[in-house]
Amino acid sequence: MPAIPHAGTRSRLAWAVTGSGHFFDESLDFLRGLSDVDLFVSKAAAEVIRMYKSRLPAEIRIFRDTTASAAPVGLFYEGVFHTLVVAPATSNTVAKFVYGISDNLATNVFAQAGKCRIPTIVFACDTAPELETRAPGGVVKVWPRRIDLENVEKLKRFEDTTVVESMDALVDAVQARLACLKKSSS
Repeated sequence: MPAIPHAGTRSRLAWAVTGSGHFFDESLDFLRGLSDVDLFVSKAAAEVIRMYKSRLPAEIRIFRDTTASAAPVGLFYEGVFHTLVVAPATSNTVAKFVYGISDNLATNVFAQAGKCRIPTIVFACDTAPELETRAPGGVVKVWPRRIDLENVEKLKRFEDTTVVESMDALVDAVQARLACLKKSSS
């Protein structure tokens, strides 16, 4: 990912969760091991948290999708964040990213990150013609639609956006980004 302007003033990682159970708890577990993170929770993610009985990290600042204008996105203009991670990202969220729809907290932070040239890492859920994912009752098999797969491919072509397709790839991408920032600030 390219260097960002004023990287020294952008000290925090923004992380948005959407309404997918696909590696939801694993994403939160990874997030717990990071420092200087703010979490953005969409309304759909709040539902998943309740359905899956997940726990949000208590030690970080959490912004919930409670305002019509997604007021917390103003932090992107204030130079607070160096990177946005959206993990996990539903096919609905990916489609909204691709078509420029900003109607909830997750899609608004993605749009604002792009407008502020803040690099983004997206862990897309629907990335293969057939996959297993976690549902409230256990693991299920799903077959993403062609449009879902096409949208992931379109998102991969966005500026300053890295799309990952596995938990390992998410960890690698975030660690690489943090290492790049650390190296550039030395």
